[in-house]
Amino acid sequence: MGKFRQLESFVSVATLGSLSAAARAEGVAPAMMARRMNALEARLGIKLMVRSTRRLSLTAEGMLLFNEAQRILRELADAENRVAQGSEQPSGHLRISAPAGFGRRHVAPLLPEFLKNHPKVTVTLDLTDRLVNLIEERYDFAIRIGDLDDSSIIGVRLADNRRVVVAAPSYLALHGAPRTPDDLARHNCLAFGDQGNNQSRGWLLRHADGQVKPVRVKGNMSCSDGSVLHDWTLQGHGLAWRSLWEVREDLATGRLVSVLDEHAAPANGIFAMLPERKHLPLRVRAMVDLLRATYAQETYWATH
Repeated sequence: MGKFRQLESFVSVATLGSLSAAARAEGVAPAMMARRMNALEARLGIKLMVRSTRRLSLTAEGMLLFNEAQRILRELADAENRVAQGSEQPSGHLRISAPAGFGRRHVAPLLPEFLKNHPKVTVTLDLTDRLVNLIEERYDFAIRIGDLDDSSIIGVRLADNRRVVVAAPSYLALHGAPRTPDDLARHNCLAFGDQGNNQSRGWLLRHADGQVKPVRVKGNMSCSDGSVLHDWTLQGHGLAWRSLWEVREDLATGRLVSVLDEHAAPANGIFAMLPERKHLPLRVRAMVDLLRATYAQETYWATH
């Protein structure tokens, strides 16, 4: 029991960032918390954390133990829940991160029915276009759109995602439509964050030689909020490179027009990013399965 208590306290210290905060959370004196951490390091024979007057940081070995200890504690909590309930039912708190626009439209509407079917689960949905750190910020999973570039986490593909270059008819009437990717240099392009100025994150398009390469674009406005870019595009301020799920209805009604369709890159993906594939809590598996099944329906994207 002493070893297990040490692990629990270690996770609390690493999560809250200080011995005093962890001590308050557990209702013990800071000196007691310090003794537990010293005993854990002495038992393992390694340094787990570096402490200063202002902050606490984990060593490489400490981060490894933190990840493993979190997994062990989650597994224990799930096992206790299953035994207490007498059957395998999803339970516990589910923390999800999703891009603001996508999460608002394609995740949030699914949660009430999910919770109705799984009454032992509670959910926090964090809508942000920031790329969260799953492990450090303790999310169960995050939805990300685009190519994967982080080998330390696992991606479950939920659906394909195609992007198109779009503009309002009023903008095209004034400036004409680009016919090749090179023509974008003469247009006002509304970029997401530093998408336009960062060559590695430019607009991916197929060029005349058949290669798909990022196009460096420029414009007088950029924003890290996709809904703001969407509004600017509808208002005729410039071209934008947006996901089809976001602009499908606008294209159908004529509020936006797609250009450079013959130069469109192959579809990338919509992924559920997981800190690990093994030992997933039931609530995580149930939610990811619901998203994958919903998005796989042929009629879903045409009506949402």
